[in-house]
Amino acid sequence: MPAAAPAIPSIRGSTALLAVLGDPVQHSLSPALQNAALQALGLDWIYLALPTPAAQLDTVLRALAATGCRGLNITIPHKQAVVELCRELSPLARRLGAVNTLVPDAAAGWFGTNTDVEGFCAPLRHQGRDWSGARALVLGCGGSAKAVLAGLVELGCETVLVAGRSPAALERFQAECGPWAPPLQTLLWRPEPGALRQAVARADLVVNTTPVGMASLSDAAAALACPLQPAELEALRPDCLVYDILYIPRPTTLLRQAAAHGCACLDGLAMLVGQGAAALRLWSGIEDLPVELMQTAALAQLADPH
Repeated sequence: MPAAAPAIPSIRGSTALLAVLGDPVQHSLSPALQNAALQALGLDWIYLALPTPAAQLDTVLRALAATGCRGLNITIPHKQAVVELCRELSPLARRLGAVNTLVPDAAAGWFGTNTDVEGFCAPLRHQGRDWSGARALVLGCGGSAKAVLAGLVELGCETVLVAGRSPAALERFQAECGPWAPPLQTLLWRPEPGALRQAVARADLVVNTTPVGMASLSDAAAALACPLQPAELEALRPDCLVYDILYIPRPTTLLRQAAAHGCACLDGLAMLVGQGAAALRLWSGIEDLPVELMQTAALAQLADPH
């Protein structure tokens, strides 16, 4: 049975602030995992979730910079909008057009970067497999797929086939990502399983970046959905790794079905912890972080969301 996450430390006048901004953001697991790490490291910092409407994003960023905030995470729906509000961007954030981590600069502004790529890659590197030359299939062509694509390029995949349902969205994805992602290919995802089934059968790695299969308070059946049809699931090879960036429910229907076909599986909790650890390294300058404790705290929050 996992150990209980450490209690949040007391807040003093000297306590520095970290936060995640989003709308909505109350469901975020980041405060649980970050505060566990902060306490273990003995840092007099606190990490909060701050609901931030889009119209107030600029105001909130300016105010937090003025108060000496040590760093911020940015989540839905602000990852693209915040790009224009940064004084400086990392090359990766500029390429992706998305920022999920802000670091204060000396001029009371923000340096924007993206740790989603590192978070995505971390659990794949821990698999002990050489991904150079691998054939990857990515389901979905939204913002998350860009970070996944960047990670797969970094890992050295030979081909990355991105499947999307909208021809216009796929064309835009190719235009925006093709110049920096030579392995990129695209596939129009049709209701008939033919072409996608063939892609699944060839894949060494399948990554779901769509919201299909995510639990929903308003739709009890949502968690039962699977982005792949039965014929496509049947095409999975046992040596294929299936990675769903969702983590609610745990496991998703896709991962349950993939495991039944003998596939190794990863979910999005490892990615969440990985990107959070990467952000904390930037804010604190500390390389050796209690990553396992961070995951334990996130799991405890999932088990008891109240």
